[in-house]
Amino acid sequence: MSERTAAERVALARHPQRPNITDYISGLFTDFFEQKGDRLCREDPAILGGIARYHGRPVTVIGTRKGKTAEESLRCNFGMPSPEGYRKALRLMKQAEKFRRPVITFIDTSGAYPGLEAEARGQGEAIARNLFEMSRLTVPVIAVITGEGNSGGALALGVADRVLMMENAVYAILSPEGFASILWRDASRHEAACELMKLTAKDLLAQGVIDDIIPEPDGGAHEAPSLAIREVDRAVSRHLAALQKENWLAPARYKKFRKMGAPAKEDP
Repeated sequence: MSERTAAERVALARHPQRPNITDYISGLFTDFFEQKGDRLCREDPAILGGIARYHGRPVTVIGTRKGKTAEESLRCNFGMPSPEGYRKALRLMKQAEKFRRPVITFIDTSGAYPGLEAEARGQGEAIARNLFEMSRLTVPVIAVITGEGNSGGALALGVADRVLMMENAVYAILSPEGFASILWRDASRHEAACELMKLTAKDLLAQGVIDDIIPEPDGGAHEAPSLAIREVDRAVSRHLAALQKENWLAPARYKKFRKMGAPAKEDP
């Protein structure tokens, strides 16, 4: 793994030409069929999901979508989902449970949309419901953090049996700018915040928050997208094969997340 500062990895995670959910769907899956709407209110383009085949096997694919052009980014609300997006994702995950399809999620979001209208329509409840329901799924669940993974907006798709992370991705409770604003009342100190937050893949693997790091081409995934997608394919394929041999996935997933942050027990 190349040596970069945490702030440099944040910059790479946010690169506008970094491969996104549509790139991964076209590069990894066949026969993708998009499913829209939460069946309650409306369609949220900030989350893309549907059914597809992965190496011939039916799977459910869900991911946050930032967009690459200005027009697409506006339509997708810059990858900040509303409650309807999370409810759509939950609908697809429940469908996957019914038909025994593995769930593969791709996470790249600065966070859930914090607008007043989103809160009025139940943003907090929608995220909490996803956390609860994902923890109980009995099918294999793999989450791949491909860029930014901030706050509950990311965790709502991240309660997985295996959490994989691109080498230059970041995963944190909020953005470094938000962290600096709260801690020092100065968003300009975001580079110092990056170091304190321990948000890089190397830091999080050491803490047991993620399960594997996916290597990227020199210079970042945007420099050679096809190579980056090939590395994601290798990692997802390997972990999915291992999960298919395991029983009692839901209890193991519950224990995995419950022990995060808990102090290690000393030997008597």
